[in-house]
Amino acid sequence: MMLLLSLLAIWVLVAVLTYHQVALIASSCLVLIAWFGLGLLVTPHMFSLWLVIPLAVILVVLNVSVVRRALLTKPVFSMLKKSMPPISPTERDALEAGTTWWEKELFSGSPDWSEFAQISLPQLTAEEQSFLDKEVNELCELLDEWDIQNSRKDLSPEAWQYLKDKNFFGLIIPKEYGGRDFSPHAQSRIMSKIASRSGTAAVTAMVPNSLGPGELLVKYGTEEQRQRWLPGLANGTEIPCFGLTGPEAGSDAGSIPDTGIVCKGMHEGKEVIGLKLTFSKRWITLAPVATVVGLAFKVYDPEGLLGDASKKEYGITCALIPANHPGVEIGQRHNPGSPFMNGPIFGTDVFIPADWIIGGPAMAGKGWRMLIECLGAGRGVSLPALSTASGEMNYRMVGAYAKIRRQFNMEVGKFEGVQEATAEIAATGYTLEAMRQFVTKGLETGAPSVMTAMAKYHATELMRKSVEHSMDVVGGRAIQKGPRNFLVASYHSVPVAITVEGANILTRSLMIFGQGAMRCHPFLFEEMLTMQLEDGSEGLKKFDKLFAMHLGHIFSNLLRTKLLGVVGGRLSSIPANADDFSKRWYQRINLLSASLASMSDIALGVLGGNLKRRELLSARLGDVHSQLFIASSILKFHSAHARTRAEDAHAEYALTRALYIAQEALRDFADNFPQKWIAKLVCFATMPFGSIVNKPDDDLIRELGDLIMEENPVRQLLGQYLYVTHDPQDAFGRVESTYQLLLALGPVWNAFLKAKNSGKISGATTEELAKDAAAKNIIQPHDVARVVEYDARRFDCLLTDAFDKL
Repeated sequence: MMLLLSLLAIWVLVAVLTYHQVALIASSCLVLIAWFGLGLLVTPHMFSLWLVIPLAVILVVLNVSVVRRALLTKPVFSMLKKSMPPISPTERDALEAGTTWWEKELFSGSPDWSEFAQISLPQLTAEEQSFLDKEVNELCELLDEWDIQNSRKDLSPEAWQYLKDKNFFGLIIPKEYGGRDFSPHAQSRIMSKIASRSGTAAVTAMVPNSLGPGELLVKYGTEEQRQRWLPGLANGTEIPCFGLTGPEAGSDAGSIPDTGIVCKGMHEGKEVIGLKLTFSKRWITLAPVATVVGLAFKVYDPEGLLGDASKKEYGITCALIPANHPGVEIGQRHNPGSPFMNGPIFGTDVFIPADWIIGGPAMAGKGWRMLIECLGAGRGVSLPALSTASGEMNYRMVGAYAKIRRQFNMEVGKFEGVQEATAEIAATGYTLEAMRQFVTKGLETGAPSVMTAMAKYHATELMRKSVEHSMDVVGGRAIQKGPRNFLVASYHSVPVAITVEGANILTRSLMIFGQGAMRCHPFLFEEMLTMQLEDGSEGLKKFDKLFAMHLGHIFSNLLRTKLLGVVGGRLSSIPANADDFSKRWYQRINLLSASLASMSDIALGVLGGNLKRRELLSARLGDVHSQLFIASSILKFHSAHARTRAEDAHAEYALTRALYIAQEALRDFADNFPQKWIAKLVCFATMPFGSIVNKPDDDLIRELGDLIMEENPVRQLLGQYLYVTHDPQDAFGRVESTYQLLLALGPVWNAFLKAKNSGKISGATTEELAKDAAAKNIIQPHDVARVVEYDARRFDCLLTDAFDKL
């Protein structure tokens, strides 16, 4: 018996460490015993009959299906079915919409790193690269954000025309309809580069390529609708907008009060079946200039005209309406703080033919799924691209300015207090680019809604923090508005970014874990569906199988957490190509993934449906999940380049920060869980000897603080994704060109300053001082003009704008 149990225990250990979502029900009791430390793996004399008998009973209950179903599954199924409200078609559409990707592996508790190793970061085609190098650069040359923001309150006519002529509004439209059919990565790169020059222009170009008529028509439209609209949308003769949000429905888009009553009416001289629409939309980007309006509303068919007399309510539906259609009121503007076109749309009893429903009358009531899938894809491209551009420009500009600006005879970037901020800016720029590349790769597989919610929330929050740190470093130079200010436009764009496409607060507290649990858990959603089946016996049969596997999943993850916690994640599987830098990071992710899976199942088991109302708890689990995804993206991005110390330092800081946040979120979850003992137990099992990671230490902070001021490999890498100008009359070019002059001077400038500050040279002007320094062999004669030029440019770089009147 002792030998049998010992062999069985070894089998459990191996199975758990290599667990790939395969239920190990026969071992679940051993897992429980090992978890509570009852001694299966200790010396044989500690085993006794009192332990073997309960073990045998548990094995029978779990492994004999008839016994298990009668004693365990049926009572659980009955209890859950009574407490579980029916899933409405709308809720089911939302849960089934989109796809899953790497985030599902991380939620499983045992990520499949062999699958991760097969993921390669996206590459641009020759056509996409050419468009970035030519058309995007030419557009950027037409943009002056100060003029756009403060004089025109709009793009220039030349910029508008260029956007139309070069198909910027048709990036997602297939080539057969005149579009460019670019990849998600190309779209992101294009929007990022534009945003590095003008956020207003980027938003203008983003919207038609995100949630809007173009994408809806490509995916769901009839061929007649595609032929009618897509060529015009591609060449810019049609400008689209999409009306979803309104006074009563913002983040809760499913609650829209706008209606479409099915009825008969006249259209083009004929009586047709159509809809009488009443709607009031707000905050609709491009609405003031739109020629075609996508509209979301709820369809009601009191007379059964759509063909099903028993169906009176169809739910959310999307239609496409010409902006000049009788009854549509459009053209006014909101003022969101950035002058991109944004305004309301109204209509009362506006009659449209049923054929204007996107996809035709057969798609009535299917708009919610359309919106969920399309909005999910757009979330992963548009705002993360804008955020990435901001983070990378902050890296470039603030690092340069911190080297140019001196106080107390020292570069401000050398002060440790400043380096605490600039290290964050540096790591954030690196993280945002890593996320962007990983997420756009995931979008090639479909529209993973959980992944894109993570991307939107965390990219915009990282942008917010990066901008705040940048403002702190640049100080008064960043506060004064004017054409010299290289931060103010980004600062004003932050509230827009965190609010639109799902407000960040609700994205974090409701969506990331709420959808993540349903979409990423290997059994939960399918178990819920069994409870909706009308045939109770069939539902019980399917539930029994799923529930048995679910128990194996829970027990395996609990033991995996325990074992990996003891060894700090060591012994767990990692990618075959992992190098010495990344190995321990993969193992730490394995440990935190197992802990996340365990905590999630405990939370779902204890709180059930109430978990969605315990937003503080679910948000923390979502934070863990998100940070594991972010860490994965950093490791993938880091592995794509030749190793340098500069990139290692950036990746180390970014990974440390991500896993520290995840670790602390687990602790906060355990501290606030209603049944503290069980959550604390899992938390202790995860970190029995203390923290998995600590905050970035001072040495790393200083290293990044120094690196951001230098032309290091990461600065060069991130600069490839931006529009970089050296025009000394441009807000960005002034700093960049001055910085390059300083780098070119090398040690000459410091030698000159040292001599000046110590009184070794004299003169009333910089030129006189430089000549004296040359005469005393402190600098070379040919350096005099270079010193004078740099000093003049340096001073000009520090100036803020002043106006005769405001």
